[in-house]
Amino acid sequence: MASEFVFAFLDCEFGGLDPELHDLTEVGIIVTDYRLVEQGEKQWRVKARPDRITPEAAQIFGYDEKLWAEAPGVRQVLTEIGELLPEGKTVVPAGQNVRMDVIFLERAFKRCEIPYPFDYHVIDLATLFYSWTLVNGEPASALSLRQAATTAGLLEGGSVAHRALEDARLTLECFRHYIGRLAPRDLPAVVPAPQKSENAGD
Repeated sequence: MASEFVFAFLDCEFGGLDPELHDLTEVGIIVTDYRLVEQGEKQWRVKARPDRITPEAAQIFGYDEKLWAEAPGVRQVLTEIGELLPEGKTVVPAGQNVRMDVIFLERAFKRCEIPYPFDYHVIDLATLFYSWTLVNGEPASALSLRQAATTAGLLEGGSVAHRALEDARLTLECFRHYIGRLAPRDLPAVVPAPQKSENAGD
């Protein structure tokens, strides 16, 4: 029986980090089945208000006012996201620090009065990467996409494109890499048993 779950590996770019003050500027989504077999992908620029894009954010994602002036509005983008997702499936958002993406998307769907199409669960690369470092005995110096991809040998020069679809794809490749390398080990070799307090039982 096929799984009822599919995953939307997604990445969003924003005009800043506050959903009350900054606009959604770009969305990239790769839809996979539960085995991470790809079913479709798409990227959107989202028309954003220039006064809701900070100079720092504009530099990170390569904001060009002329390009973004031609982008579709947020309502059209959200409608097309719904059309990309398969019907009759539970669509779980997946990504790197995906909770931030979900916050912006949830608010956008709510403002536009369009039903939110994603499940309330999320799957985050940072958790998988941390698990791999623990099992492998290599403490993580950071939990970023850059660190996970560099450690996996998937990133040359240590740079991340900061385009939505490219980041979503790099995240998906990291998932494939680390899932394929998680090997069973005795639990005490991974997570030491808690030490008994000298005052235990007092």
